Amino acid sequence: MLVIAGPTGSGETTLTLEIIKKYPVFRRLVTATTRKPRGKDKNGVAYYFFSEKKFKNEIKKGNIIEYTYIKNRNVYYGSYKKDLDKKLKAGLNVIVNPDVVGAKYYKKKYNATAIFLMPDSMKNLRSRLIKRQPEISKEELKRRLKNAKNEIKKEKKFYDFIVTNEEGKIRETADKIISILKKEGYELN
Repeated sequence: MLVIAGPTGSGETTLTLEIIKKYPVFRRLVTATTRKPRGKDKNGVAYYFFSEKKFKNEIKKGNIIEYTYIKNRNVYYGSYKKDLDKKLKAGLNVIVNPDVVGAKYYKKKYNATAIFLMPDSMKNLRSRLIKRQPEISKEELKRRLKNAKNEIKKEKKFYDFIVTNEEGKIRETADKIISILKKEGYELN
């Protein structure tokens, strides 16, 4: 298990996909959520999209093993156990992109290595958020940037490694993560 996390827009999904492209023994855990699909989102690819009722039922059944509720967006995100079990059973290294609650969970329950991605600047983080979601309101953008500053200040200490994701340097950032994985003894072939 590998945790790659950071504030929204820090590049955790992009870097996860870059590592998977280089090393097919890795797969991304597909997160369950109650948020609505955006753009080209397909169910079961980037996320499992559930109604709030179904999400809560999956928690009760034990199929969502850790989750977070984002109050200001009225959205749940969580780890879908069926997806995790399937990938682990296949002998794959699983990358999960949780918040700090999930990172702590995976460190404790799965002895995961946890990597915190830092944006190289708040200005670049702001640009990434706008590029990813052009219709974002000024209030929501301000709230997400405030949350990102808070995560950087208060949560990065819970991770094993901190890696800065510099704008336009995805490959170099991926190489830093691969270097950590080699030192940590991950099977890459």
